[in-house]
Amino acid sequence: MATTMTDPRELFLHELGDLLYAENALVKTLPKLAREATDADLQKGFEAHLEETKLHVDKLKRVFELVGEKAKAEKCPAIDGITKEHDEFMSEEKPSPVITDMFLTGAGARTEHYEIAAYTGLITMAQALGEKNAVPLLQENLKQEEAALGKLEQAAKRLSRSNA
Repeated sequence: MATTMTDPRELFLHELGDLLYAENALVKTLPKLAREATDADLQKGFEAHLEETKLHVDKLKRVFELVGEKAKAEKCPAIDGITKEHDEFMSEEKPSPVITDMFLTGAGARTEHYEIAAYTGLITMAQALGEKNAVPLLQENLKQEEAALGKLEQAAKRLSRSNA
């Protein structure tokens, strides 16, 4: 039987582990998205974000160290759901290359929105818990996620205009 979580620090560590799981999952998924993309700019964007995501994993592990804990990933049903949605769409719809690229921008945006929300919450918790050393690393990751979302939105607009 599960125990009741009552300590805000436990929630912070859980959410940190959830994001570690999500970032690790994306390290595995981004190369697949880059291979699926037919648009060269979109492909390069996924490849570049893969390198950033590897650094996000390292920073999250560093945050665990800074708060005196061992890095521990917590299963993240949200990222698993986004991945499952992608896989089902690709296998069931068998989209054309143009539709694939357009779909990938949406799937990427959903992922970025999730990560942005998760990092925003973690930063708020870290500040409230007095984990001041953790905040800059989390903010760096957040800024990169926001930039990645902006690039995906630009790609989606470009792809939609050129294929309308």
